Amino acid sequence: MKCVPIPIQQMAVTHPPCPHLLPGRRRRSAAYRPPMLTCFLATQRGVKMAAPGRPTGRRTALLLPLLCLCAVRSACALLEGLYCGTEVCYDVLGVTRDATKAEIARAYRQLARRFHPDRYRAEPGAESAEEKHQRFLQIATAYETLKDEDSRREYDDMLDHPEEYYQHYYAYYRRRLAPKVDVRVVILISICAISLFQYYSWHSSYNEAINYLVTVPKYRLQAAEIAREQGLLSRGAKERGKNRRSKEEIREHEEEVIRHIIKTKIDIKGSYQKPSVWDILLLQIVLAPVSLGRYLAWYVSWVYRFRLRGQEYGHEEKLYLIRKNMRMSQSQFDTLEDGTVEGFLQRELWIWDNYEVYRCEQEEEMKVRMATDPRMKRYRRWMRNEGPGRLTFADD
Repeated sequence: MKCVPIPIQQMAVTHPPCPHLLPGRRRRSAAYRPPMLTCFLATQRGVKMAAPGRPTGRRTALLLPLLCLCAVRSACALLEGLYCGTEVCYDVLGVTRDATKAEIARAYRQLARRFHPDRYRAEPGAESAEEKHQRFLQIATAYETLKDEDSRREYDDMLDHPEEYYQHYYAYYRRRLAPKVDVRVVILISICAISLFQYYSWHSSYNEAINYLVTVPKYRLQAAEIAREQGLLSRGAKERGKNRRSKEEIREHEEEVIRHIIKTKIDIKGSYQKPSVWDILLLQIVLAPVSLGRYLAWYVSWVYRFRLRGQEYGHEEKLYLIRKNMRMSQSQFDTLEDGTVEGFLQRELWIWDNYEVYRCEQEEEMKVRMATDPRMKRYRRWMRNEGPGRLTFADD
């Protein structure tokens, strides 16, 4: 069975050319031919096709639509949903591929003034408002694509290599979904904001601790005694004449002096200690390499002095081992009283065996305290008689 030849005029009407091969558009390579034209040329050259009754003819009849579909798909260079869709962005703006950025911007401004929805006026025979709006959106998309050098280079690559579908999809959506602001800038601003909030929180806690200590009679009397020894509270009695202050002014001055002495003389430790700029997150991140280097140097020195050479521990080393055995942080260990720390040193708790004995003693003491404490007795009685899962009508 031979393929019947079709006149060129009829073929052109039945199978219109691809819209991307029209004049003014980018043309495909000369090797491409539509499927009907391939069949027509095969017929003119005398190429015979297999009969339909044979197995090879059935196989050919099944493969022919697939080959035609692949040929048509490879012919279309532009994809829906990418850039200007099935339209060429250069043709939308009316410029060539060699146009400069100034020419592209000039063409965009002219078309924007013409198709902008705010400038639309209904005229007989003219386009509707919806059509002009869609036209304006297409013009804006074409300008957004061509005004950027990277986007224009990717779009030209799609026109030159239309067969690389997945690469074009990836390049388009990577640029479209990428954040407009550099991620590093966002991280830096976030760290700075956290550091400012951190320092403000620490400063507020420190002021709360100072305000509380000012009201404690013990520390207030000590601060007043120090102020009198330094001569800071004896000026009000010597003032005479116009320079003499009122009682309220003298009281405010005394409060400021006492508060200043408490700030300078009392060393507050723990979570209410005086804030330091070196402890905020930003400087900790910046100084992280330095801190890591110091830690490595300290660890190497520790191994060399105490494990290899067998030197005796110093005072700081003993405190570090005690804190490590108790699993306490530096801030928690600093809140302990000096007498408690001296007791740890006397019992040589930096030695693990001595610490185990101390821990067992503390547990036994806690059990005895819980057994003799009236509150713990009431709690055990309540757990035995009622328990948390029972409903009672007791007044307490």
